[in-house]
Amino acid sequence: MPGYSRRKFLTLSGGVLGGIAAGTTVTAAERSDRFIVQTRGKRTPRGLDVVHEMPGVKFTVVAGSEKDVRSSKAVKNFAPDIEIQLSEPEVNAEAPAFDASDYEGQPGDFLQWDKADLNVPAAHEVTEGEGTRVAVIDSGVLETHPDLAGPLNPNLSRNFTDDGGDHNPVGGDDHGTHVAGIVAADNGAGLGVNGTAPKTDLVDCRVFSDEAGASFADILAAVVYSANVGADVANLSLGAYPVPRQANGQFYGKVLNSTMTYANKEGTLLVIAAGNDSADLQHDGNVISLPNEGAQALSVAATGPIGYGWDADGDGEISDVDAPPESPAFYTNYGTNAVTLGAPGGDADLGAIGTGVPWFNDLVFNTVFSYVDTDGDGEPDTQVPDYGWKAGTSMAAPNVAGAAALVKSANPNYNANQVESALKQAADVPSGYDKAYYGSGYLNIVDAL
Repeated sequence: MPGYSRRKFLTLSGGVLGGIAAGTTVTAAERSDRFIVQTRGKRTPRGLDVVHEMPGVKFTVVAGSEKDVRSSKAVKNFAPDIEIQLSEPEVNAEAPAFDASDYEGQPGDFLQWDKADLNVPAAHEVTEGEGTRVAVIDSGVLETHPDLAGPLNPNLSRNFTDDGGDHNPVGGDDHGTHVAGIVAADNGAGLGVNGTAPKTDLVDCRVFSDEAGASFADILAAVVYSANVGADVANLSLGAYPVPRQANGQFYGKVLNSTMTYANKEGTLLVIAAGNDSADLQHDGNVISLPNEGAQALSVAATGPIGYGWDADGDGEISDVDAPPESPAFYTNYGTNAVTLGAPGGDADLGAIGTGVPWFNDLVFNTVFSYVDTDGDGEPDTQVPDYGWKAGTSMAAPNVAGAAALVKSANPNYNANQVESALKQAADVPSGYDKAYYGSGYLNIVDAL
């Protein structure tokens, strides 16, 4: 178990350092047993257990006491590792379980408005992501899901936590499985769902554990690993906000920037969720959102429709919507220089929840899993592949990550910056909307190819 004997909650103006993955603000705590250290040259700290070596950057993650870290001559600077508990937006908790009988007679891809709006079928006439590799740094990907078993590379997939499990999800969280499906689901179930780059080589880097949430150091190690195994894209549907720029926040920013710059140099494009705090990152004072405001980040804001597949305006027709798929989602962070692209992440009419209309159609539909009781003890114990809805910049980022894989597949000689440039040049800010929600514009995969 992580050492919390000296737990110190990181507060800022009454808030907390929070918001990992698709979450609202959550509690973060410094660990007393693990530290991120900046080493002197190539020296390895003695008397400390090395948790992650992170070859390529001058930082190491160690386990031990603060006293031993301070006394090590190999340590130039250090800060405690941070554990942050995962918490998803309430709108996701309200989404119902998928019932296929409710959609009888509909085409198999009816619920995937995001792929339709991005014209993914047309992009697949050029490439489906062959010859590329995408890392998903998240809560684990269920390798038994029929729509993910094909693209998932179990040999390279890793667990970066200290919970003793493998790369597959632990506990009740299917966030990473949903993210992975948006990137690379290959409709292996026949009646399943589609990803943007179904022929990519998908690497699962699990950084969330059921007991201890996510560790900042584990995330850093997963980024370095992704670069070192040749990932063309790494998707990080996670983040912490607000982080103060001063004190430890400055050190965390330094190690993050070093790690992200290394990944970019090695050819790995880092696609990162902008966050779901409805925050103006451009004018939020002396704080920063990490890692999406780190060096070399392709930060993604979320968009979504209102009224997809339901009569949102009460005129008896389900073919129209109150808001188009490219309109900004109510929860998304924004900021002209803090956001690179806007992409489908799902929206919701909060007033429609509980009224009986299928408001959840406006969320993003893809791979998830549910639990069933297989041993008869009354406790759900087995993960069963399923489908379901989620919303968040966590869902927008993998739409861009999949698009980046397609661009790389069509242009094998492109480096990470050239892939990003192709995506930015093809994007446009939708007419009548604020550039602050889009950066370069709304994702346009076909033109980027």
